[in-house]
Amino acid sequence: MGRPFSERVAHDDWRHAARRWTHDALAARGIEVTGPVEQPRIRPWSTQLTVPTDAGRIWFKANCASMAFEPALQVELARLAPDAVDAPVAVDVDRGWMLTLDRGATLGDTSDPTADDWRRVLGHAAHLQRTAAGHGETLIATGLPDCRPATVVGRFDRFVEVLASLPDQHPAHVPDELRTQLQGARPRVVDAVAALQESSLPTTWQHGDLHPWNVFAANGHFFDFGDGQWAHAAELLCVPEAWIAQSDGTLSWPDVLAAYGDVWGVEPGDLAAHVRAASCTQAVNRTLVWWGCLQEATAAEWTQWGDSVLHHLTRVLEP
Repeated sequence: MGRPFSERVAHDDWRHAARRWTHDALAARGIEVTGPVEQPRIRPWSTQLTVPTDAGRIWFKANCASMAFEPALQVELARLAPDAVDAPVAVDVDRGWMLTLDRGATLGDTSDPTADDWRRVLGHAAHLQRTAAGHGETLIATGLPDCRPATVVGRFDRFVEVLASLPDQHPAHVPDELRTQLQGARPRVVDAVAALQESSLPTTWQHGDLHPWNVFAANGHFFDFGDGQWAHAAELLCVPEAWIAQSDGTLSWPDVLAAYGDVWGVEPGDLAAHVRAASCTQAVNRTLVWWGCLQEATAAEWTQWGDSVLHHLTRVLEP
């Protein structure tokens, strides 16, 4: 991929190009930049710039190659569900650049989300998934990864072999003993795929990283779609379930989950079975996210983040 993403976006030439595009895109919409553009964060997979304007603060976002579909995806999601997703101010689809309005604090910024907060989030997410379910061809055309259940076993097999072939010192290397364990878990992946293919829930858009810091507090809209995939609907629930499991015990996952099931008309017992199967396929698909976003990482970034690849792949070993 050439120069690592985080080094490219820290270079003055890249910053100059991003600022120039930002100024031009905003001027074309009658918006004036009123102060210095700053770069508050660089990660191996994305960077953001803050842009003060006479229309309020605007965010610029650029993604690494594996997540560069996000601007095009957000355009389509906002078109399909303007009550759940903000339309970008401007996008450069070829470069994976996007400008969005600052919508203020996130749900996670304001307080510890309550059970009612989570029920609203999961209910709204389910409605968005129902809307998106009939638009797979359009959404996949944006670059959204196609991770439907039928693709998962092949993806699992490839990851086991690719990671086992990495040098021993590589952070994502699968040693022989672990390779044997993963190969032994393959029937579990096959069974999970079969269960999801028979599920009453469809394949649809799933956010990929739905937590309280990816939901705006003021309007409940979703953002940060670079982890998204076209996958079984229940995979969206894996991240919220993990967040609630780490809470102080005041939140009941079955109680929160019911709000999601109500939108789909799925009984709690059936929905719980869908989530169990989806936790296995989502482990494989989440591995794809981390593998992709680290392809443009530095050696130091691989050392810092690379264990996430194995963390998610080995989740298929969990009972």
